Amino acid sequence: MIRPANWIRIWLAVAMSAVAAGAAFADETVTIGGSRVALIRPASVRASVILLPGGDGAIHVGERGDIHGLLGNQLVRTRNAYAARGLAVMVADTSTDLKAAVDYMATIKRPVTVIGTSRGTLRAAEGIARGARPDALVLTSGFLSPESGSSSNVMSILGSPSALPRTLVIHHTSDACKFTLPAGVDPFIRWSGGRARAKWLSGGAEEGNPCQARGHHGFNGLDGQVVGLAAGFR
Repeated sequence: MIRPANWIRIWLAVAMSAVAAGAAFADETVTIGGSRVALIRPASVRASVILLPGGDGAIHVGERGDIHGLLGNQLVRTRNAYAARGLAVMVADTSTDLKAAVDYMATIKRPVTVIGTSRGTLRAAEGIARGARPDALVLTSGFLSPESGSSSNVMSILGSPSALPRTLVIHHTSDACKFTLPAGVDPFIRWSGGRARAKWLSGGAEEGNPCQARGHHGFNGLDGQVVGLAAGFR
């Protein structure tokens, strides 16, 4: 039998844990160059990441870091998993200036890693071409090279690998999206001149449109592996 005094101590411990958990993951809305982004700032930050979702990139941020668009996107749905690893997380909108975003996150904590998925990899390349200088870059299910299936790709946007930071490519062996075919990975790695390396994943589930989040393109069923690789690369 637990005495009343012990119940009080247990209740206080639980309450304090809940308060601490809430304080560690406070979502907020920040304006970067006129664009609203969602920011998650853990109590203790060891590095920063900027997440660039795929699709049209419009996440429709509310007043308190709440996101109303692209909720199923692989990066959007796993944003709290990055924060749980001690990373300050910015989920950028399609109109966000990447250079300004990198500079902002650098004031919180370096290194700053940009993580883009699908069409977000194009936005990452465009931002780097315009002067953004993240410490590292992660490209998942990327529009990497002409062999990926699209004339618009990271290689064509950058032209040269000279501005490419240390880069990790995460790709599914069975990605069937016609714009991010697995065949595009090796040509990109060769083009990078040693700046990029690839990590292949397999398994998970394929449901619906092969270019959407519930397919291998969106690493359906493999979120933990993607986050572990991306969060650990800096």
